[in-house]
Amino acid sequence: MYYGCDYSPEQWLDDPGVLQRDIELMQQAGINCVTMGMFSWGHLEPAENDFRLDWLAGVLDRLHAAGLKVILGTPSGARPRWLARRYPEVLRVNARRERMLFGERHNHCYTAPGYRKRVQAINTRLAQRFAGHPAVVLWHLSNEYGGECHCDLCQEAFRGYLQERYRGLDALNRAWWNSFWSKTVTDWQQIESPSPIGESSLHGLNLDWRRFVTHQTRDFMLMERDSLLAVDPAIRVTTNLMMSSSDPAYDPGLDYWKLMQGLDVVSWDSYPGWHLPGHRLLTTVCPDAPVDDYRRASEAAFHHDLFRSIGGGKPFLLMESTPSNTNWQPISKRKKPGMNITSSVQAVAHGSDSVQYFQWRQSRGSFEKFHGSVVETPEDPDDRVFRESAELGRLLGDLCASEVFGTTLPARVAVYYDWENRWAFDDSKGPRNDSRTAYLETVQAHYYALWSQGVTLDVVNADSDFSGYELVVVPMGYLMPTATAARLTDFVQNGGTLVATYLTGMVDESDLQHLNGAPGPLCAVLGVSVQEIDVLYPGEQQFMQVAGCDHFLRERYALRDYCAVVAADTAEVLGSYTSDYMAGSPVVTRNHFGAGHAFFLASRGEDALLHDLYSRLIRELELPHERSRWRVPHGVDVRRRGEAVFVMNFTGTAQSFEPAEGAQLLYGRATRDNTRIVLDPYHTAVFIGAGGDGERRAD
Repeated sequence: MYYGCDYSPEQWLDDPGVLQRDIELMQQAGINCVTMGMFSWGHLEPAENDFRLDWLAGVLDRLHAAGLKVILGTPSGARPRWLARRYPEVLRVNARRERMLFGERHNHCYTAPGYRKRVQAINTRLAQRFAGHPAVVLWHLSNEYGGECHCDLCQEAFRGYLQERYRGLDALNRAWWNSFWSKTVTDWQQIESPSPIGESSLHGLNLDWRRFVTHQTRDFMLMERDSLLAVDPAIRVTTNLMMSSSDPAYDPGLDYWKLMQGLDVVSWDSYPGWHLPGHRLLTTVCPDAPVDDYRRASEAAFHHDLFRSIGGGKPFLLMESTPSNTNWQPISKRKKPGMNITSSVQAVAHGSDSVQYFQWRQSRGSFEKFHGSVVETPEDPDDRVFRESAELGRLLGDLCASEVFGTTLPARVAVYYDWENRWAFDDSKGPRNDSRTAYLETVQAHYYALWSQGVTLDVVNADSDFSGYELVVVPMGYLMPTATAARLTDFVQNGGTLVATYLTGMVDESDLQHLNGAPGPLCAVLGVSVQEIDVLYPGEQQFMQVAGCDHFLRERYALRDYCAVVAADTAEVLGSYTSDYMAGSPVVTRNHFGAGHAFFLASRGEDALLHDLYSRLIRELELPHERSRWRVPHGVDVRRRGEAVFVMNFTGTAQSFEPAEGAQLLYGRATRDNTRIVLDPYHTAVFIGAGGDGERRAD
């Protein structure tokens, strides 16, 4: 278990006393691991080939002597000024074909030979000096890979990528449908990346460019990895990935499923916007959703499960979080008392083997000087943030004595989230162009309906193996590759349950419409065919009338946004539209296919519709969920990992619950009221025992 933070001793080299105080305070806070070096290039190599590593060696030696471990970073995330002047091609060219000036962090071209040469050089020197250092337990490649470059070098690399992918211009022209608007390509040199001053409306080009950006970033990342492994093949590597639980429009621009291939451990940076007065993420899709931190906790949980799943289900690392506040969100709200412990414990409950903060000590100046940290300015180990950080350190230390860390989470349910699907959907024109966040929001709405009922979930993508699950949910699977559809069909044929929604199976992997219409290659397994797709104006509603089945608790549900008119070819109709020209057409269907069942949702329903549908499936499939054994109120989440059960209050009011039989309280500022426990706002209780669902140790 790693508990620690990003550490930047290079900012304090002119004050040697700071390092000694840091070590003392880290021990006081229960810190056992720090991440360092990602932003140190200017101190490690102040001029080309002038390597100065002694100061870093001295810091590592002192940390090791104090019993602290180190995740050592390669410094490519922030290159020094001299490198940009010596190798100007490292500076990116934006989509308008403008060369950027030196500045910020990620302003470097992953294709540039000069940049790759200098990264290999500094990485090799670091590995030669520190690969065998007893403090170093893991290597951290760069920092938050991202961005794209449109320079001439990248244009040539893009053309080479396309030649490898299509093998000929005829195949490329068919895939991009270049006969439209007379855009046929007759020479590879005619191809350029998308640009606001050039080509931006070819969906096939746009999709392949995004694929190329992932390909080129991964190629650079593996070059970094290999420069370390060439020195010591035993080195293990990670890199920190990113998603946003406070900004649904944020897209890292990389397909993390593919980027992760070749790394040893998945890690990610989590910064939910806790305590926001309005719920900005799901109000478009689910305006009836509660505006509270419980819903935001679901979004954070989705991202934890996503990154655990990207890593093949093995424990991941929470590489960055904040003990108090960020400084770059529109409103940088501080976490209320208890929230840091609760949000950190949530990551552990969903499979993290670390809690790491950005940052240990606040910078005195520049962009992140007001970002939250364990040691703030002025330094005060008695302030609330430090005391809570130390309390969490003690809890994590206690958990190390039980069977928690290193265990996996067995999931029988999976939700489908695919970056290429997101890119294709976001690029589409029609039937709605007013929300570029609808896909992620819809995925999270289905996730919430299951998560809020205590179900453990994995996240899958187009390349995943579905055979190990009992229920797979595919919300808005707009881009549906033929191979993916075949595996989903086999999944249902062999006894699985599939839930798919409107806009699934619209296009193939080249973003071309399926000629048999939606849901394309899933028509047979879903037992429906889409005849029309209509949309509702904001504020306009439709309703679904239940068709006498027992899957729903109400007789009528509100619908909004998307309304597909479908024919139930072989499927049973569970609910139908109530008005307008689509009155009587199916909204929810169920199809028996082979040994399994497939449900189709033709419209976007209110939260209650999803809750009721999945509640019934939970019962029918006998899906395990810890919530059935712990009588906790809404707003309180309960999760089991290994021997521990985490009961987390994501509300601003005290909540009471009755522990499961045999559970022993390990941690919590919780007071007993007869047989019930009262949990303070935003606080957590941790129990040991009370049985479990058979978690297993990871490799």
